[in-house]
Amino acid sequence: MIVLNGGSSSGKSGIARCLQAVLPDPWLAFGVDSLIEAMPASMQGSDGGIEFAPDGGVSVGPMFRKLDAAWMEGVAATARAGAGVIVDDVFLGGAASQQRWQKVLAGLDVLWVGVRCERAVAAGREVARGDRVQGMAALQAEVVHQGVVYDLEVDTTHTEALDCAQRIATHIRSQA
Repeated sequence: MIVLNGGSSSGKSGIARCLQAVLPDPWLAFGVDSLIEAMPASMQGSDGGIEFAPDGGVSVGPMFRKLDAAWMEGVAATARAGAGVIVDDVFLGGAASQQRWQKVLAGLDVLWVGVRCERAVAAGREVARGDRVQGMAALQAEVVHQGVVYDLEVDTTHTEALDCAQRIATHIRSQA
């Protein structure tokens, strides 16, 4: 199991797709963006769900937490069933977010990967994407890494997703 953590527009999804191409066995990729898209529209912009502030801030409520916990359990069950799993997440709570994952992934072999990207570069990608609230990438660039412990870190500021994926794959092979 591989858990990629980084701020919005840091390159996690691109790395996950590249990992699927370079790893020898098939791996499934699950991203927090897909979880959010799977939620009812009424959960976006509500106190109980997930809210995106005009400045890029993100806040989550109890209904989001409940569905997020169920999703995490489902992802862990998929890995326990024998599938290779890549998780693309944004640890808004830093170390507390990692601890929630550690609890559900107990007993599994997990590679924790920090995906870093300079704030200005991530912000530029955010604008180019056009599907994010501007300011989110800058606000998340560092906070998602606070207190998080990684086995490996990659930086997409000047490194392509494929190169980062190859570095992760090399690390996995060296641990086997």
